[in-house]
Amino acid sequence: MYPCPTCERSFATKRGRAVHHTSTHDERLPNRTCNYCGTEFHSPYEKAYCSDECLSKASPYAGQNNPNFRGGKEETECVLCGKSFSYYPSEKVGLYCAECVDTAEWREMPPITGENNPRWSGGKREFECAVCAEPVERYPSNATGDAILCSEDCRRAWLSESFTGDGHPNWKGGGNEPYGEGWAATRRAALERDGYACVRCGTDADALGRNPDVHHIVPVRHYIEAAAFEKTDAHTLENVVTLCPPCHRKADFGHIAAETQRELIDVTRPTTVPAEPGPTTG
Repeated sequence: MYPCPTCERSFATKRGRAVHHTSTHDERLPNRTCNYCGTEFHSPYEKAYCSDECLSKASPYAGQNNPNFRGGKEETECVLCGKSFSYYPSEKVGLYCAECVDTAEWREMPPITGENNPRWSGGKREFECAVCAEPVERYPSNATGDAILCSEDCRRAWLSESFTGDGHPNWKGGGNEPYGEGWAATRRAALERDGYACVRCGTDADALGRNPDVHHIVPVRHYIEAAAFEKTDAHTLENVVTLCPPCHRKADFGHIAAETQRELIDVTRPTTVPAEPGPTTG
């Protein structure tokens, strides 16, 4: 028999007593015993502890009872202060104790500039400007375009040359206006006078694979624009100089003064020439 703990009735089964106590006394009878504190309690589920507090104190999954247990902590010495400390082998190999980790003064950022950077690929390299041939430094990653250029002036010159004539997307044929009578003879005479080599840097036809350029010191267009002159008046040996393409571009952009060009061919300025404006293409 199973007596009711609240009244004097007895029951043949535990279930009968439990149903009676719930319906008559409005309270469920205990059906579990806490594994930690021994307190009896009621739960419809299989529970081993009466509360979260008992569960926490019992620590049923601590240490070797944890299904992921791999041997516990290991001992080692701090590489900074030499103090012994514990760490889990599942973590990174222990190097610093908790006190040294909390003290950030010893930490130094590793050097990541120049060759110490993991993405270092050699730094800047020296290239030659596609227009004026002057040396220019660029990172290899920035030297993969159509042309390497040293300045805005050279960029404009390159664009002008690349997109002029058949290089322009709207090109439909045609050519430059001829310089007129006398130009071929003057050009040939200038090349012979200057030994088929640039009078400024010495680059010759063999090095270029073709004849150097012949440059008008005073541009042809100034003769065209001057009322007292004809276009053909520009074609005199005193007004032309042999230059390689890079030096020719420098002269076109005013980086080589007209007087310097005349000095290179050892001539004085002719008296019958149009007034020279600022640097321009000749």
